[in-house]
Amino acid sequence: MTTAKADTRQTILDTAERLMVQKGYSAVGLTEVLTTAGVPKGSFYHYFSSKDAFGEAMLQKYFTDYLANMDRIIATPGASGAEQLMTYWQQFYDKQKVDDCQGRCLVVKLAAEVADLSEPMRLTLQQGTAGIIDRLERMLAAGVADHSVSLEFEPALAANSLYGAWVGASVLAKVNRSPEHLDSVMAYTRQMLHI
Repeated sequence: MTTAKADTRQTILDTAERLMVQKGYSAVGLTEVLTTAGVPKGSFYHYFSSKDAFGEAMLQKYFTDYLANMDRIIATPGASGAEQLMTYWQQFYDKQKVDDCQGRCLVVKLAAEVADLSEPMRLTLQQGTAGIIDRLERMLAAGVADHSVSLEFEPALAANSLYGAWVGASVLAKVNRSPEHLDSVMAYTRQMLHI
């Protein structure tokens, strides 16, 4: 792919992410994405074979960026496992609290909607969230090893449980337009990890 074509494709994906995190997948048409991105309407299929392929590419880009951020947190020199975890959770909290708790997480915004619409997008969500949970498990294991975290069960189970709790709290924060559920899950996380 040429640089210009790759840049245009990236612009389309970035624009779509901004729109879809606000409105959802079905509410955003391709015309709106292309107009907002400043890309000619007829050129969409030069970059994507279908709307599903486009949605899958958008989610893959989102998870690539998201997981790279988690890897940066894990690689923070001298940070304990507890510090890594709380940096991650604070970022999650801050991202979900914006815009009257409407958030900026594509997983929270799109998971329930697209899981029934597109099998390729569902699989991308499944792989991406598995990557998040895997990194959380590594942070938890590091925290147990350096004694900054104390768990009553295995890191894998704790990672899965905590991520599910945060996604659920984010949905409830959106419904109530209040950070109350985010505050509760933060307190629950600290209590569960004994930090």
